[in-house]
Amino acid sequence: MVNGLGKGGRKKTGNKLTAIMQVRNEAGRYLEAALADLSGFVDEIVIVDDASTDETPELALSFEKVVKLVQNKESLFHKEWLLREQLWRAAAETSPDWLLAVDADEFYEDYTKAAMRGLINQDEYDTVSFRMYDFWDSVTHYREDEWWNLHQRQTMTLVRYLPGYHYAYPKRAHHAPRLPFTYSALPGLDTDLRIKHYGWAGSSEERQAKYDRYMKLDPLGQWGSLAHYASILDPNPKLIRWQERERQDE
Repeated sequence: MVNGLGKGGRKKTGNKLTAIMQVRNEAGRYLEAALADLSGFVDEIVIVDDASTDETPELALSFEKVVKLVQNKESLFHKEWLLREQLWRAAAETSPDWLLAVDADEFYEDYTKAAMRGLINQDEYDTVSFRMYDFWDSVTHYREDEWWNLHQRQTMTLVRYLPGYHYAYPKRAHHAPRLPFTYSALPGLDTDLRIKHYGWAGSSEERQAKYDRYMKLDPLGQWGSLAHYASILDPNPKLIRWQERERQDE
């Protein structure tokens, strides 16, 4: 039920949608566009800056909807689960209704944004999952092959904030889930609504840098697949042209 009505057809007052994001040295990439996009459909934004050395904090604070910015003096990048916990606690201090976990290089399709208010004003589900598409080499094509098929299943990025509910993150230095794994026990809605991930859409040099970083963080494949990491450097990946769906306003 995603029509803004509660059970039995009761009209609900609008819930607050808070986007949460952790960032580090994102000023020259997609952050400005991502914050501008989020500002058009969320109510508030909470950010943890992981010891950026560029203008990321100043850029974040230039957006009115960024209501809380936590700045780490020392990076926790090598302890990602701690960053996730820190971001969750910071958001909890703002009395949110729903939390949308977003990376600085992710954009929700217009069709998906149009459905968002209905999703947060229903009272049947506590979590919502979307299909995540990894764009590759450009913002016009996404990758689909053995190793890059995240969009073929759903990823939980939207949850109702439940004060007092136990939240926990697995102790993963790398590839830690963006939301508490304990939320997986709650009633969830899997949708075909789509998210565009531009993190791999840059140059081959940028992908090489990411590969090098992954291998430095996880040389034995403890937190991910070494074959998956190696596929980052595939010179001829299978790419599919993205087709935007028409927005359906409520």
